[in-house]
Parts: sequence; C-alpha cells; structure tokens
Amino acid sequence: MNPRVKSVEARPGYKLFLVFSNGEHGMYDCSHLLEFGVFRELKDERYFSQARALDGTVVWPHEQDICPDTLYLDSTKHA
Repeated sequence: MNPRVKSVEARPGYKLFLVFSNGEHGMYDCSHLLEFGVFRELKDERYFSQARALDGTVVWPHEQDICPDTLYLDSTKHA
C-alpha cells in the first residue's frame, strides 16, 4: 500500500501541497480534473481552498475526493 495523506494545503493554480504518512512531501496538480463531473466545482478557487485531509486522502465539503494512491503516485515529490 502506498503512503497516505497526513496533511494538505491548497495552493494557487489548483495545486495541492501534500505531506504523506512516510514523511515525503509532494505537489499534486488538480487542473486536469476541473472539466470532469463532480470536480467542476473545484474551479471555484474559494471552494478548492477548502481541501482537507481525511482518512488518508484529500476531500472537499461536497464529498469530492481523490484516490490516495493517485495522489501519491502522480504527485511531484519535494525534499
């Protein structure tokens, strides 16, 4: 199993700064999701900024979430 999200900070440009359970940091770009179904609501930057970590992944108030494996595997890792 891949590491899970411990904390998240929404950044400009629809990016998420993530801290994973193994101590790694990563940046995940959500911009490619903004035209799909329930993720369209994330275009509102105020709403996007409400991202929070819950149960090892990232969620928003209206129940959008992103697979924790996707967040880990597709994020750009930072030291």
